[in-house]
Amino acid sequence: MMLSIRIIFCLLFFWIGLSAQSKEDSLFIKNNYRKEETYIKMRDGKKLFTTIYAPKDQENSYPIMLMRTPYSLAPYGVQNMKVPIGPNMDFARDGFIFVYQDVRGKYKSEGDFIANRPVNTSKKKKVADESTDTYDTIDWLIKNIKSNKKVGIWGISSPGMYASLALINSHPNLKAVSPQAPVTDWFLGDDRHHNGALMLMGSFSFLSSFGKLRDSISTRHPGGFSDYGHMDSYNFYLKTGALKNFNTKYLHNKSVLWNEMMDNPDYNDYWEARNYLKHIKKIAPAVLVVGGWFDQEDLYGPLKTYAHLARLKSSGSTHLVMGPWFHGSWTRGLGDSLNDVNFSQATAKQFREDMELPFFKKYLKGTQTDNLPAAKIFFTGSNQWASFQQWPSAAVKPQSLYLNQGNKLSFDRPDSSQITFDAYISDPNKPVPYTNEKTVFRGYKYMFEDQYFAAKRPDVLVYESDVLTQDVKIGGNLQAELYISTTGTDADFIVKLIDLHPYNSKSAMADYQLLVRGEVMRAKFRDSFSKPKALKPNTVTKLRFDMQDAAHVFKKGHKIMVQIQSTWFPLVDRNPQQFLNINEANDNDFLKQEHRIYFSKEYPSQIILPIIKSDEN
Repeated sequence: MMLSIRIIFCLLFFWIGLSAQSKEDSLFIKNNYRKEETYIKMRDGKKLFTTIYAPKDQENSYPIMLMRTPYSLAPYGVQNMKVPIGPNMDFARDGFIFVYQDVRGKYKSEGDFIANRPVNTSKKKKVADESTDTYDTIDWLIKNIKSNKKVGIWGISSPGMYASLALINSHPNLKAVSPQAPVTDWFLGDDRHHNGALMLMGSFSFLSSFGKLRDSISTRHPGGFSDYGHMDSYNFYLKTGALKNFNTKYLHNKSVLWNEMMDNPDYNDYWEARNYLKHIKKIAPAVLVVGGWFDQEDLYGPLKTYAHLARLKSSGSTHLVMGPWFHGSWTRGLGDSLNDVNFSQATAKQFREDMELPFFKKYLKGTQTDNLPAAKIFFTGSNQWASFQQWPSAAVKPQSLYLNQGNKLSFDRPDSSQITFDAYISDPNKPVPYTNEKTVFRGYKYMFEDQYFAAKRPDVLVYESDVLTQDVKIGGNLQAELYISTTGTDADFIVKLIDLHPYNSKSAMADYQLLVRGEVMRAKFRDSFSKPKALKPNTVTKLRFDMQDAAHVFKKGHKIMVQIQSTWFPLVDRNPQQFLNINEANDNDFLKQEHRIYFSKEYPSQIILPIIKSDEN
C-alpha cells in the first residue's frame, strides 16, 4: 500500500512539474512570438496551408526552420499558439522562425493526398511532388518573410520522410536537413512491413484513419477504428481472422491505403516507386540523420537513409545519431531509462542540447560548431556514447554465432557430419504473442521487453551461450542464416537476439531476457521480394535475412540468447504456412505445420554478429 501511495505521489509531482513547464513555455511563446497563417501557391497552382511563428524582435534576422507534415498544424487560428514550437523549446529560446505546413491533400491544404508520394520523374515544370512542394515553399519563404535567408528542415517519422525528400534537387537556401526516424521503405523494413511480412497491429490501427480520403478541406481529423471491445488485442485480432476480414468487418473499403497494400502483396512497381532514396544523387545541405535503437516504427529508415547518403558526394557534412530511444522519444524527457532498463545518463537531453541545436546553429546561424562526428552511437549494455568516422565502424569484424545441439550457442562452427535439428509445431491459430502486456495498442515496450514469457512456449526454440568470460561488443548490421525445413510450402521465421542478465536479488534486471533485436522473415521472399517462391516440403532450405543494426555490449557474466519462432502475434500477420497470396487467404487456410532448424557441419545455422574488437574514435 505504501508503495502504491509513493508511486501516486511521484506521478503527481511529475505532472505538476510538467504542467508548470508547459505554462512557462506557453507564456514565453506568447510573449516572444507572433503567428501568421497563409496559403503558399505551388507550381501546379495548388495552395498549401502554412503557419509561421516569427520572433516579435524585428531588429535581428533569424533563420527559418521548416516542418512539413500530414498530421495537422493544430492548433489552427492565429490566436492559438503551438506549444512547444520547433524541435524543442531550446530552439524557441535561441531564436528561429518556425514554419509548419500541411502537405497537399491533408487538413487545410489543397490537392489530393498520396502517402509516400512517388517522386515525379517527368521533365515538365508544372508537375509537382513532395520535393518540388518543399522547394516552392522555401522559395516563397525566402522572398516573402524577413529572415537571414538560411533554411533548415526537420521532422520525425512521415515528416522525417518529407525532410529526406527535400534533399532531391534541394533549394540553394536549404542549408541543414534532419530526417529523424524517416519513413523510407514500407515493404522491406519500416512501419508497414518487415521483410515482406505485414506489421498487422500497427498497420490496421494507423491505416484505419490515415488511409481514408477526406471529404472536405478542414481541420477535422478523420478518426479511426477504436471499437476493440476490450483490452486484449491478441484475441481481437485472432477472432477477426484472415486479413481480408478486417476490410469486411471494420474498414469497409474506406481506407485507400489498406486497399492498396492488400492489392500489392509483393515488392512490385507500387513499392518501387515509393523508394525515394534512389532519387537523392548528391547532397548540398548538411544532414543530421537521427534514430532510436528501440524505435517500434522506423528503425530501418534512419539506418538505410544514412547508409545511402554516406555513399554520395556532398558539399555539406552527413551525420548519424542513434540513441537508446523509442519512436520520437528523443524530443522530450531525459532519456535516462526505459522502464527497468537504465542508461545511467540523460541521453535525450544530451542529444537536444549537445547535438541537435548545435548542428542547426552551425549551419543556419554560423555562431557555433557542432563538433559532431560522422556517427555518434549509443551502446546499450555498456551505456556509453561512441564516435565513429563511419557507420558501421571500420573496426567491425563479422563473426558467426552458431546454433548447436543441446540448445547451445557457440562461436565454434559445428563439426558433426551427422544431420541434426530441433523441431517445433507452429499453429497459426495459436500464435506466439509478441508481448506479455494486455493492450490494444502496439506500444513500444516489446522492443526491450523481458522475453521469458515467450521462452516457456513449446513453439519457441531457445539457445544460450555459456556465461561470457569477457564483454562481447556488437555494432552494425545483424544477419540471420538459418537452414530450415517445413512440412508446408511457406512459413515465417522470427529470430530474436537477447541479452540474458545474470541473477542478482538486488537488481530489477535479474534473469532478464533483454530483447536486443528481433526480426521476421517471410520464407517465400527468401530469393526475391518481387518473385515469391514456395518452399519444397521436407527439404532443407537456406534462409538468410537482414535483422537490421544494433549497438550493444553483452557484459562479462551475462549470456547471449537466441529465440526462434514462427509467429509474433498480432505484431505480425499470420502466415497460413502454405504458399498463397496471404492478403486473399480464407480462415480455413491457416494450417499447423512442423518446422525444423538444422545445425551441423553441412547446415550451420547461425547469427552473424558485427563484432567490434577495437573502437575507432
